[in-house]
Amino acid sequence: MRAMLRWAHADLRTHRGEALFLVCATAGIVASLLLAAALLGYATNPWQRVFTQSHAAHVWLHTGRAADPARLAGLDGVASVAGPYDTVATTVASRGARASVELRAAGERPPATGRPLLTAGRWLDPAVPDGVVLESGLAAALVAGPGDTLALPGGTGRTVTVLGVADTAEPRYRPGERPGTVWAPAATVRTVPGLPGRVTGLRLTHADDTEYAVQRAVTALGAGAVTDVTHWQQARAEAQDDTRLLGRILGLFGLGALAAAALAVFGAISTRVRGHLRDISVLKAVGFTPGQVVRVFLAQHLAYAVLGAALATVLTHTLGGRIPGRVGDAVGVWQGLPGHPAALLGVPAAVVALIGAATGLAAWRAGRVPPVPAGAPAGPRTGRGLSRPARRALALPGVPPALVLGWHRAFGRGRHTPATVARLALPLLLITVALGAWTTIERFDTRPERLGLPAALTARPAEGVGDREARALLQRSPDVLAAHRGLQVAALVPGQTGTITLRGLGTRQDPYPYSVAEGRPADGPDEAVAGQGLLDLLGAEVGDWVRVTVGGRPQVLHLVGRSIEPENGGRTISTSLDTLRENDPDLRPTVYHLRLRPGADPQAVRAELLQAAAGRLDVHQVSGPADRLAALRGVVAGLIAVLALIGLTEVSTAIGGAVRAGERDLLALKAMGLSPREVTAVTVTAVGCTALAAAVAGTALGVPLAHWLIDHEGRTSGVGAGIAHGPSPLHLLAVVAAAVLGAVALAVVPAARAARRRLADTLGAYG
Repeated sequence: MRAMLRWAHADLRTHRGEALFLVCATAGIVASLLLAAALLGYATNPWQRVFTQSHAAHVWLHTGRAADPARLAGLDGVASVAGPYDTVATTVASRGARASVELRAAGERPPATGRPLLTAGRWLDPAVPDGVVLESGLAAALVAGPGDTLALPGGTGRTVTVLGVADTAEPRYRPGERPGTVWAPAATVRTVPGLPGRVTGLRLTHADDTEYAVQRAVTALGAGAVTDVTHWQQARAEAQDDTRLLGRILGLFGLGALAAAALAVFGAISTRVRGHLRDISVLKAVGFTPGQVVRVFLAQHLAYAVLGAALATVLTHTLGGRIPGRVGDAVGVWQGLPGHPAALLGVPAAVVALIGAATGLAAWRAGRVPPVPAGAPAGPRTGRGLSRPARRALALPGVPPALVLGWHRAFGRGRHTPATVARLALPLLLITVALGAWTTIERFDTRPERLGLPAALTARPAEGVGDREARALLQRSPDVLAAHRGLQVAALVPGQTGTITLRGLGTRQDPYPYSVAEGRPADGPDEAVAGQGLLDLLGAEVGDWVRVTVGGRPQVLHLVGRSIEPENGGRTISTSLDTLRENDPDLRPTVYHLRLRPGADPQAVRAELLQAAAGRLDVHQVSGPADRLAALRGVVAGLIAVLALIGLTEVSTAIGGAVRAGERDLLALKAMGLSPREVTAVTVTAVGCTALAAAVAGTALGVPLAHWLIDHEGRTSGVGAGIAHGPSPLHLLAVVAAAVLGAVALAVVPAARAARRRLADTLGAYG
């Protein structure tokens, strides 16, 4: 044991840099996987906590006042019913901000099913007849809290007072898409002007029966009576959307980095075994058994892995919650979840086990090295002689011998070079994929019109403002290129198992600029384009005819294209406003999508329009995926750093192998008349050629892989394929150049030291 420790200590002193790389790479991989676990846990558990504690309903049915939801309590599979509650659709304003809301009648005590969880303030109080409680998402949008007042429409100056803010497991407030919930006394709901309605919640015995329960409920009430249906899967998907993507990306790259690190460790030990054949043979000659040789290599690299894993675990546990943005919030919540201790210990243990398996395979090869027979050389064969192309290249005038000999050393010898190229290409491939993700996120920000977001602003006219007046107000700004009329309604899908978003955008004279990834835009009667989420929901394809129900009226549409739909999980079907008017002539545009001139500042244009409209327009800036995915850029940058560290580890291994091969050739090279500088150039060229081959292979394979992975994520999320955008040629060239120049720079010093070795040392090592 003492001899094993002394040999391991001497080897550590000789290869400090390589040991540091292995520790840091392991730490980066474990940290990435722990953050991925935190984000995935955070994506599910906050919503699940609210759902469980509030005893939430699985389904919410929105109907008119004439419907009688009382019969729903007798349906099979319905455990309890929330409501029915009278509602009124209206708007509220606070500090100049306006939001669409649904005032919902509530009693003095929160209901047993679908109970809102107060996060601030208190529940409704009979002593405050104008008091209300806001959904937390709506309160954040209005920057309102307990004690604030909200103005109601109608010009009467009537206000309500915010008593509290509450969390709910229902779908969250989205400006322009889904109204926020405001719980108010029944008397307030009856007297506020607006569109009256009724909402009923169903808590089911089995959550898996949601679609069947919705179908039976809609049948019982009548399809014409149901205006909207929301269910728990939809609410959970909206709550998980952003953090789930972060967790998937971190997990994917963490596993890829783990595989790259395991291969790097295997390559490092294999190269060290080949370079230490004489030492291993001597160790076995003086009494080391094969098992002891295996154990010394295994213990040494397991110590590096354990040290790196422990470092990452401690740093993530103590400092992870201080990371700015969504990642830090996720770590903070994750630390309070029941599965946190198991993940905190299980992830590092799995990483160490995988690295240990890779180490054990290479160490087993070291244990098979035989003792040195008398008079037999310990080093391996130097390989074949120069190939015919290499000899011809040496005969050409002006071709540096170092270039030819370096290329021959990299690709003309043995079977180890392809394995080295493959190990080095893997982190470069993952870096290319990460750059593809970065470029796609950047494209959402710089070219939103190609990804389903041609409008930078949306404007909604106040009550009493007609279409002509609204368009005149919007066109006053020279920065507004076009104001496309729009209308958005909820529609029942075939089978009546849920609702989707049906949009009427533009007219045939003023068509809306759809982002069509498949097929063509909708420019004819009854033609429409749909998002991937809707196609998956209906099992339809481009070219099919679909039937949806809007307010009890069927609408048959011909799907002529698939559009990129970043919102609502892609469960959106879009047609022209003219097509919707053919089915219901009374429909009027309720929103205007504003396309701005290139270079215009959306915030400045919004401020200008609000000032000119003097309360007649409500203008909002469109929030796209780029706003929610901003945190991904820091994540991608960190992943690239981890992968670069793994690549450096593999480069150091390749340099070690090239230097040892150069030492075997030192006598021949000097006999050919090469100077120490030229001998150094041979080794550096060999390392550079290996790095170049790996960089070209990694980037060439990484670009199509990035496209496939990003488009696959787009398909599964409902956005749709066609959003991927690979790294620019300049970025790819930078990756190749960085890999080659970095490898060359790292190889110069060890190659120069080897070239200046004395002939006696070389003879002693290999003769």
